[in-house]
This record gives sequence, C-alpha cells and structure tokens, in this order.
Amino acid sequence: MKLKELLKNIKPISIEGDIDVEIAGVNIDSRRIKDGHLFIAIKGTQVDGHSYINKAIELGAIAILCEDVPTNKIAGITYIKVTSTEDAVGKVATIFYGDPSAKLKLVGVTGTNGKTTIATLLYNMFRKFGYKCGLLSTVCNYIDGEVIPADHTTPDPIELNELLGKMVSEGCEYAFMECSSHAIAQKRIGGLKFTGGIFTNLTRDHLDYHKTFENYRDAKKAFFDGLPKSAFAITNADDKNGMVMVQNTKATVKTYSTRTMADFKARILECHFEGMYLDVDGREVGVQFIGKFNVSNLLAVYGAAIMLGKKPEDILLVMSTLKSVSGRLEPIQSPDGYTAIVDYAHTPDALENVLNAIHEVLDGKGHVITVCGAGGNRDKGKRPLMAQEAVKQSDKVIITSDNPRFEEPQDIINDMLAGLNTQQMKKVISIVDRKEAIRTACMMAQKGDVILVAGKGHEDYQDVKGVKHHFDDKEIIHIIFGN
Repeated sequence: MKLKELLKNIKPISIEGDIDVEIAGVNIDSRRIKDGHLFIAIKGTQVDGHSYINKAIELGAIAILCEDVPTNKIAGITYIKVTSTEDAVGKVATIFYGDPSAKLKLVGVTGTNGKTTIATLLYNMFRKFGYKCGLLSTVCNYIDGEVIPADHTTPDPIELNELLGKMVSEGCEYAFMECSSHAIAQKRIGGLKFTGGIFTNLTRDHLDYHKTFENYRDAKKAFFDGLPKSAFAITNADDKNGMVMVQNTKATVKTYSTRTMADFKARILECHFEGMYLDVDGREVGVQFIGKFNVSNLLAVYGAAIMLGKKPEDILLVMSTLKSVSGRLEPIQSPDGYTAIVDYAHTPDALENVLNAIHEVLDGKGHVITVCGAGGNRDKGKRPLMAQEAVKQSDKVIITSDNPRFEEPQDIINDMLAGLNTQQMKKVISIVDRKEAIRTACMMAQKGDVILVAGKGHEDYQDVKGVKHHFDDKEIIHIIFGN
C-alpha cells in the first residue's frame, strides 16, 4: 500500500521525502521492523520510540511517523511529523489492514469489573446462534474457536487491527472486545468503528496509572463520547456513574438494572451454588451463575443481544446453557463436604461482590474462610481496603502473597494488615506462601463451609521479581482435595 494512502486520515505538520513509496508493514515496535516498513515512534510510559528511529531504519524501515523529526536525517527515508503519534497510529493501522472493524459488528465492553465475563458470554452466545465470532479479552483472544494468546486486555492498535483483519478474512460477523481504561487513554482503539458499547461499573482501580478517580472515569467516558450515532450504548443504571458515561454520547442509550426502572430488568427468584433462577423482563430462566453482580453481567449480555437484533426467547434459551468464565466464581467441591471457590477478585468491590454472592447462597449456614492478597507494584491504596473487605464478610481471613512482582510479599501483606484494627485482627492470620495459605484454609474448613481463594482466578502463574513461576489456585485445590 502506498504511504500517501496510509496518511489520508491524519493531518501531518510536515512531510520530508517521497509519499509514493510502497509500504509493506506498519509497526510501533522497532524489533519487528522489516524491509519496506513504516515505523511509528510513540512516546510510551516506559520508553520513547523516538530513541529507536535509527534502529528501525537499520532493520529496513523506509518511512518514519514521528512527533520530533531527527536532526540527522538519512537520505531516501520519508519523515512525517504529526502532533501526536498516539492519535495517528490507530488511524494508520485501520487503513493498512483494510478497515476491518467496519466489516464486523464490533461491540466494546468497558468498566472496572465484569468486562471479561460479558465479552466472553456474548462471544459464546453468538457462536451458539451459529455465527462466526471473534473475542478480544484479558484471558485470551479467539478467532472463531482458535486461541490467540493475550498479553494485555487490549492489544496495541496495530496488533488489534491485524487481529480484526484476520477475523474478517476467517468470515467472522461479530467481534466482542474488552476496552480497558489504559487502552482508551492511550488511543489503542483509535480508528475503530463500534456497533455498540457496554458500561459495567466503576470503582477504584488502576490509580497507579490514572492518578485520580476522575481521570479514570473520564478515560472510560471517552469511549462512549466517541461512539457514532448508528451505535448503541448500554449502561448500568445501578452504578452511580452509569448515566455520566452516556451523557455526551451520540449513540442510542439503553439501561439495565436489578433495582430500578430500566430498559432491561432482572431479579433473582432462587439461588444455589450450581446456579440461579431469574426473572428477566418478565420471563423466567435458569442460569449456571451465582451472585447479584452476575445478574447484572447477564443483563448486559441480554441487552446487547436484543440491540443486535435477537429475540428475547432465543437469547434466554442460549443464556441458560452458558457457563462461567474460567476462574470467575468457580466452585470446587471437597470430598469432606465444604466448597472452595476460585475467583479473580483483585479489587475491594470485586471481593465484596464475590463474598455477597457466597452469602446469598449460604443464607446464614456455614462459615466463610477467605484467602487473598494484593498485587505488587500496583495501587497501594487499595491494599488496606482489600483486607477490610475480606474481614467484613468472612469468619476467618488468611492474607497471603498474590503477584508480588518487584516488591517483597511481606511488605504487601503488612500494607494490607495496616487497614485492620485490633478487633478485626482476631479473625486474621498471614501466611506468605500461597500454597500453604490455601492448605491451611482447607484444614480449617468444616462441612458446609466455603473457602474463597481470591485474586488470581484464571492466572496460572505467580509473578516474582520479573519471573513468572507456574502457580494455579485450582490445581493446588484439586491436589489438596485428592480429585
């Protein structure tokens, strides 16, 4: 593709060199550059791509898109200067890969909790309807059943358009993707055309990156601000930020709620560890999920499927067959009559939601033992809050290591314990070794009790000093249970 074609949706400040050259590939990572590529230099949070311009040229780049043109320019290379390469990269990638999002019905899901569940359930539902679909999620990317491993919640704009392009060439009609606040703030979804957007909820998360809750909220809101008039925006009316998200959107706004008047409504009729009976918009349905927050997630899925043109009865029929995402409120039965539940909850409100769901089922019978920690090199402010939340709804709490990253596990545990008073501490023990912590919880548990192992969910590793060591909560529990 000609360079001038790639530049048609951006406004360069200056161009030096030939724009009629043929571009064979587009990259922001200089290590991936090959002959005939365009290198886009981005000022990232960790590294500045401008430092790698010469490296990219050595590897074969024939054009450079940048904010600062090098003083020592190399003959035969085209330099395009723009105000923001972060703004430009999505628009360039979209054209290079043939504008794939315009050839799909692309639905984005954003919010603090529930993104993975909603995007995955929509993907599974529409495959059961008989469509070829794509999924872009924290856990994994899929192109109609084929696994494409994921490193970030949302890939960079080039990877993203490449993946969407593959989905189109494989005949996918729908794609469902998580849109993290980082991805929105860093313009990773720039240039994409969305058919619809879903907002789940908003609580404290990623403040290590966004600094303030307002910045975090505005990053999420920017996604809805950018939706076109032809799209739909489904928002959670039970969240105090639900209507803030959609106040400036051009899209058709729909609401969902378990508590108030809304376009899509549901309530719990019965609840067991195996699942719930719900009333959804006046129709009864049995689902294989537990917890009020999952009712909200299922409502968001229901609402999106309605907006994508499906009939209520068909949606509910498929919904009754759907199963929970790996590591999300996943129950494992002990031979001794108690239940272990593995969940990804790693924020105070996610912990609160999971514990609420457990109590809804227990209904005052049996004790709750919670095993949890907090991630290293992340928002320290939520550590004492995690401990408080665990203590509030548990009979016993074991504070342990999560992904310590480059911090000492004991320091993270101490930060969590600092949030507890003398009375609360009576419920708590700390065991640095996560395996031992889970084993101790199992020794404490009696028939009818529930052990919640929170924080890692689907992850099968512990990140220690930059090295990922194999560690799987579910695997450890199965070994302890002997099943």
